[in-house]
Amino acid sequence: MATDGKPYRVYKGGRATGRVPLQRTTPPGARPDAGNNRPAAQATRRPRRVKRYVLLAVLVLLVAAVLWGVFSFRAVNAGVATANERVPTGVRRQLTVQSGMLSSTPTTILVLGTDGGVKGREGANRSDSIMLLHTDPSRGRIAYLSIPRDLQVEIPDHGLAKINAASQFGGPALALRTVTTLTALPVNHIALVDFARFAELIDAIGGIEITVPRAIKSKRFDCPFKNEAQCARWPGWRFEKGPQHMDGRRALIYSRIRVNELHPGETDFDRTRRQQQVVEATLGKATSFSTALRLPFVGEDLVAPLATDLGTAKLLQLGWAYMRADKDKALHCRLGGDPATVGGESVILGTEDNVAAIAMFTGRSAPLPPAKGLPYAPGCRVGAAT
Repeated sequence: MATDGKPYRVYKGGRATGRVPLQRTTPPGARPDAGNNRPAAQATRRPRRVKRYVLLAVLVLLVAAVLWGVFSFRAVNAGVATANERVPTGVRRQLTVQSGMLSSTPTTILVLGTDGGVKGREGANRSDSIMLLHTDPSRGRIAYLSIPRDLQVEIPDHGLAKINAASQFGGPALALRTVTTLTALPVNHIALVDFARFAELIDAIGGIEITVPRAIKSKRFDCPFKNEAQCARWPGWRFEKGPQHMDGRRALIYSRIRVNELHPGETDFDRTRRQQQVVEATLGKATSFSTALRLPFVGEDLVAPLATDLGTAKLLQLGWAYMRADKDKALHCRLGGDPATVGGESVILGTEDNVAAIAMFTGRSAPLPPAKGLPYAPGCRVGAAT
């Protein structure tokens, strides 16, 4: 036996010429290298398992996406069906039929807002807000054209009057006819907005972000308290300058303020700008990724305050066009004129500059801002509404 600790086999019978180290034997039928290849076999099985897990995860995501799409469409479609039924008779036949998808084809939408359902304004039939919205997907631009409610125009079959009286005389059908006569623009779709329920929409999407250009203090209206004594002591609504989060009620109040006691020189155009801010912020939030994830739950609420001819597919296409548009290139235009008093009423008498503003709105000419020193002058500004 050797003293180095290694076992040796010793041949007997005088045939051994030396000591041979003991060799490890393998069981019959086994591969000599099977033990050495075990880590390699495990490494081969591991990528196969990873691939299976990846494929399973992709499959789960696809199923979830399909289910999300189905439930989102059903939720939006339920609200749209009701919104389509609310469109008054006589409106649809005046709309200019459009071919192509809204996500790739320019379209013009008339937005008429009313606060007839708001406390203190029950039964009001005049348009509180009149705005044309024009999408231009090829340029990645959204354009807004505000028409002041006090603008004196020719209302078909009724003569000269404030444009917001058209709704009172003949409902949305006459309002649409009046706007198309005034602007000579084809209108493809219409959306009638109930501002009272617009607050519900804003709450459904979790509120909106608004940048208030300057501090506001309003007169007392729509008191937030139920107690009359508290309302008597309440100073009115206040909005500080700067960005702030607003729920539906506060955003609605912000858009309705007519007189800013801190800046008495403000005109109804300032109120119109505030309405544009609220509409633009709501559109932005409604087409955001966070809202898209919640569509199965809030889809029906998104169209609750609307009466529109737009179907579900077209509304989704419009949302896609808006989401892709460059908000820094948004065009905010307005018609205007000279303030005057006619028959004891304050009105705005339109000027030839309105024709130029319409050309800017449609992209036929470069945008120019309203003339300085003329608070009711028409014109266009590029950028977010402020």
